Amino acid sequence: MSNTVNYGLIGCGMMGQEHLRNIALIPGARVAAIFEPDAAMATAAQVIAPQATLCATLDDLLAFEPLDCLVVVAPNHTHADILEQIAAKRPLPLLMEKPLFTDPADGARVLAIGENYAAPIWVAMEYRYMPPVQTFLSQMQAATGGIKMLTIREHRFPFLEKVGNWNRFNRNSGGTLVEKCCHFFDLMRFILQSEPVRVMASGGQVVNHLDETYDGEASDIWDTAYVIVDFASGARAMLELCMYAEGARFQEEISAVGPLGKIQALVPGPGRFWPPHLGDPPVPQVVISPRHPKGPQIVEIPVDPALLTAGDHNGSTFYQHHRFNAAVRGAGPVDVTLRDGERAVAMGMAAQQSALEKRVIEI
Repeated sequence: MSNTVNYGLIGCGMMGQEHLRNIALIPGARVAAIFEPDAAMATAAQVIAPQATLCATLDDLLAFEPLDCLVVVAPNHTHADILEQIAAKRPLPLLMEKPLFTDPADGARVLAIGENYAAPIWVAMEYRYMPPVQTFLSQMQAATGGIKMLTIREHRFPFLEKVGNWNRFNRNSGGTLVEKCCHFFDLMRFILQSEPVRVMASGGQVVNHLDETYDGEASDIWDTAYVIVDFASGARAMLELCMYAEGARFQEEISAVGPLGKIQALVPGPGRFWPPHLGDPPVPQVVISPRHPKGPQIVEIPVDPALLTAGDHNGSTFYQHHRFNAAVRGAGPVDVTLRDGERAVAMGMAAQQSALEKRVIEI
């Protein structure tokens, strides 16, 4: 491999363009080829990466000789088939956006592909790499003395518009608890270092998209949920999701409690959505609240403004790409494995099943 890692991007919608902007910030990284079938998105992508070759088909991109790695940012319901096509034709080091799959029947297929894949596969779980979450991860054991209760709250804006409105239907997105929340189920497993054993959930479509129809079909995507997960270690975790709470100061709140105390990570949403008349957007915080002596300790965790400009995820996409680039070069491990991605989807699917059937789901 040369000093420059050449990337091929498959899909350049809103999130794909965030990947493009962040790859441009990585030393020794270059987007060499793009496959994006939507003309408007392809034009926008070429503005960000004018040096990249636009490919007419996925086969054309996979045949583009200079490539050293691939990034898949296509609509959710295409991920499993694209992975299979890449594995069959050109198994390069691969960053796969979440969720890995949307059909429960595809879980085993995806894992089987991974067993014979000759290069690293990394599942894009950006939330692990947000600076306040990284601080939380480094301090959580000392702050809690061992986590017994973990709560993740996301109070955010509704789903944004995507090409062809694919994200308005569960069959395409996998459902909100898969599409949006597999990030949080991944964090639960990663923080607790344990496997889930049962899931209880309540959720549904309450406020958003109720009057939206596409080609005569009503949107069925959820905007509300509570999910409780029991883990093999004895720890308990809860997710609270509300997608009509964009007025909140912080978008994500992660809270862990143990015998010694409590630690929180408070993460604001995208700065571009913060009302200018309210002044500067909020700065992420980590709060440690010991039981003895009492007294919360609040530390602000500012994020590099250049990284905030490059995307909507508090710099995490940049840090993820920095580590993925090292893995492509053989200079670092794969942080988020195919198995991690599969487990996160399985937890989301179990939560959706629990909410629909109004019962506990054993995993």
